[in-house]
Amino acid sequence: MEKIKVEDAVGKALCHDLTAMVPGFKGALFKRGHVIEEKDIPTLLDIGKKTVYVGDFPEDLLHEEDCAIRLSMAVQVEGAHYEGPSEGKVLLIADRRGMLRVNTGLLEQINRIGDITITTLPDHYRAEAGARLASMRIVPLFTEKKQIEEAERLCDENKLLRLLPYRELTVGVIVTGSEIYHGRIKDRFESVVRKKLAYYPGKIAGIKICDDDTEMIINAAKEHIDSGADFLIFTGGMSVDPDDLTPGAVKKLGADIIRYGVPSQPGNMTLVAYLGDIPILGVPGAAISLPTTMFDVLLPQIYTGERFTKDDLIRLGNGGLCQMCKECHYPNCTFGRY
Repeated sequence: MEKIKVEDAVGKALCHDLTAMVPGFKGALFKRGHVIEEKDIPTLLDIGKKTVYVGDFPEDLLHEEDCAIRLSMAVQVEGAHYEGPSEGKVLLIADRRGMLRVNTGLLEQINRIGDITITTLPDHYRAEAGARLASMRIVPLFTEKKQIEEAERLCDENKLLRLLPYRELTVGVIVTGSEIYHGRIKDRFESVVRKKLAYYPGKIAGIKICDDDTEMIINAAKEHIDSGADFLIFTGGMSVDPDDLTPGAVKKLGADIIRYGVPSQPGNMTLVAYLGDIPILGVPGAAISLPTTMFDVLLPQIYTGERFTKDDLIRLGNGGLCQMCKECHYPNCTFGRY
């Protein structure tokens, strides 16, 4: 491989794509392997290329496209495919909806190797089919083979990326509050929960309205479970007032409360628990009046079947503050980026 003036490169094959940025176009104007002709010289000079690389690569080096291909082979993701390489990079594209999980520690290790750059959507991102999940490339035109081999070794030991599909769940909803139970005010949570759960596969088994009575709340939950519910959602009675009984009822039901109160707003008083394999969410009243709360952030992981840990919920503090935009853009925003 040698670097020569474009005027001296006629008849020689390019070692790399040559990118051009002109009004209305950005991309590879000349592809790797293109044999330069006399007529190409003015075009090359017009895009600022006075020199080009031609010839063969040394055995200890890898071309940017070969690096991108090898990185894509090392990071295989079920439910997604790669496009490229183009301009030295490959793009990972989602074939289905799902929650993207990123091994952030491993990602940092790989990006510390040297010339390799892998960039992704955030961990826990609710991705749609067709979404660009990740991009992989090296920064220079070529790099040492040992850098790619190190990345391959790291990815053999742990998965870097996963696109988790959503499971079908049967949901039991329990609404508490004496004012609703006795008909003083109309329940507004049912329409909210139906709209949000319609995004995910499965069905709502039923919605039970309970008085501020611990045993009634517990019995409603048990009836849902007996009828096949494998996900319980409670709302109402979630604050710290003496007559707010929901967290106590969830505990008395026998559930393991992972966290009551999370570092996020809106949704501070959210409760996350498990009764065996049945996830339980206690949803505070903000979900009724605001377009996006922690309810929306937590649902994708519930539907993938990955259990929350206390550490997961503590990490919500980083990115847990909603900016209250006039027009909500969730999930394309900072909220819930833990």
